[in-house]
Amino acid sequence: MSTPLVRRLVDLIRRPLRRKPALAESQYGARVAAEILRFREEIEVHALPPIFHYWSDRYVRPKLESFGFSHPDGFFLTYIEACCARAGSNSERRKHIISLGAGNCDTEVRLARGLLDRGRSDFVIECLDLNDAMLDRGRADAAEQGVSAHIKPVLGDFNQWQADKSYDCIIANQSLHHVVALEHLFSSVADGLAAHGRFVVSDMIGRNGHQRWPEALAIVREFWSEMPTTYRYNRQLRRQEDEFLDWDCSISGFEGIRAQDILPLLVERFSFDMFIGCGNVIDPFVDRGIGPNFSTDSQWDREFIDRVHARDEAEIAAGRVKPTHMFAVMKAGDSSDLSNQVTSIARAAIRWPD
Repeated sequence: MSTPLVRRLVDLIRRPLRRKPALAESQYGARVAAEILRFREEIEVHALPPIFHYWSDRYVRPKLESFGFSHPDGFFLTYIEACCARAGSNSERRKHIISLGAGNCDTEVRLARGLLDRGRSDFVIECLDLNDAMLDRGRADAAEQGVSAHIKPVLGDFNQWQADKSYDCIIANQSLHHVVALEHLFSSVADGLAAHGRFVVSDMIGRNGHQRWPEALAIVREFWSEMPTTYRYNRQLRRQEDEFLDWDCSISGFEGIRAQDILPLLVERFSFDMFIGCGNVIDPFVDRGIGPNFSTDSQWDREFIDRVHARDEAEIAAGRVKPTHMFAVMKAGDSSDLSNQVTSIARAAIRWPD
């Protein structure tokens, strides 16, 4: 039931976003060309240092296991299978799934293999990406794994994508933080989802360019000062950072270009079935730049990461910092329903710009 009070609460919830201005056409084209060139040769797109896996196995895995899976692949597989089951058992109808920004299609090939191993063969996963070299690698991988009949590489730009059919499931695995036209993409997703369909996402939702918000930056610098000097060498940028330098990753490419807008826009447009938020302060210590300096065999290193994580969790629980990682499952619908507790949890995880 709609009342003036409820409508006012909804209006307060839907605070206006301070959105990043659209890129000029020439600038966008130059960045696309650079992105294609970069990933044409980058085969291990999601490779992370051992200390990241120490942290995620010890602290993120239990969060996932409370929902019945222990790995991002299991997350996607669980909800894709649920969508297919809700679609019914008509053997003549293939279940349509699309992955937005699939890159090398490695995740999608594993998911296809997983669905087949679970006895489901009535599906096809479209792999949308603008890099033909990456799609070629995906095509070869699918053939090698015996799943070519279920993998369909699609060359295209997710900033311009529009659904040409009704999808049983739409997934995005660490790709939304590369999207400029989030409003267009999310509207297209909502239009393209079947009534039983879900939008299943794992992504980064922190500040644009994967920078730290001020409250998190201060804590990062506290821990930074505790590290040995040799640990402060950024292997990704090849520079010494005696003081943590809050680098904007979106300056030249699309990395984190509108990361801070992802969750607010999703909350505006979707109703959440599931949401897990985690991490923030920990990010710079386990990522590709500084993370390789830590050894999982070193007690000091493990205890340091444990302490950073504990501080992170305490600050997030207190609401002083917001999570920068999310796993979410959504359906197109009325996001203003204040009785949906999961959507309320997702909304509470938003870090609004000052």
